[in-house]
Amino acid sequence: MKTGLSLIALVLALGGCVNFGQSGNAPGVVYYVLDDAGHAATSAPAPADAPTLLVLDTTTGGFYDSDQLVFSRSAGTRGQYQFARWTERPGKRFADLLRARLDSLGRYRVAPAGGYVRGDLMLDTRLVEFYHDATSEPGQVRLELRAELVDLKQRRLLGRHTFEQKVPLTTYDAAGAARASSQAVGRVLDDLGAWLAPFK
Repeated sequence: MKTGLSLIALVLALGGCVNFGQSGNAPGVVYYVLDDAGHAATSAPAPADAPTLLVLDTTTGGFYDSDQLVFSRSAGTRGQYQFARWTERPGKRFADLLRARLDSLGRYRVAPAGGYVRGDLMLDTRLVEFYHDATSEPGQVRLELRAELVDLKQRRLLGRHTFEQKVPLTTYDAAGAARASSQAVGRVLDDLGAWLAPFK
């Protein structure tokens, strides 16, 4: 009896009458790359006496530690796009973009923390908010980043700052949210670079 039922299920599946998993009419998942929008890919080499800046991986809250794009349709709520994903989790990707941006400035010798490199300064960042605020159409991307800079030699906190950006979407969809997210990242990295400038 079990063999007969298995055979019927196999015939139906091969004939397209039964769909195990997503509906045949459902759109496919689209993967978006989070970028440092508007930043030219040029770099200036750091001088030999430049301080070594260790950049920790960017941390996020549990809900944002995902490859799904996040949105909010009402205050105090969060949801996730069903058919849109990031190619990398935002915290990991932001840390890579941050290191690349700081390295391109030529003011520091930039390295990830946790290796064998001894640093002079350490930068710790946390992605507090990062979502498509869709309370009105087309909405805006909200990004909030908290940063702390520590002098490793003197073991003291040099500065703490919170950066916020709100970037309006040009289209009311996941593609528009992804584009605005990359613009928000680029602007926060602009602000972060300017904030770090006095610290040597």
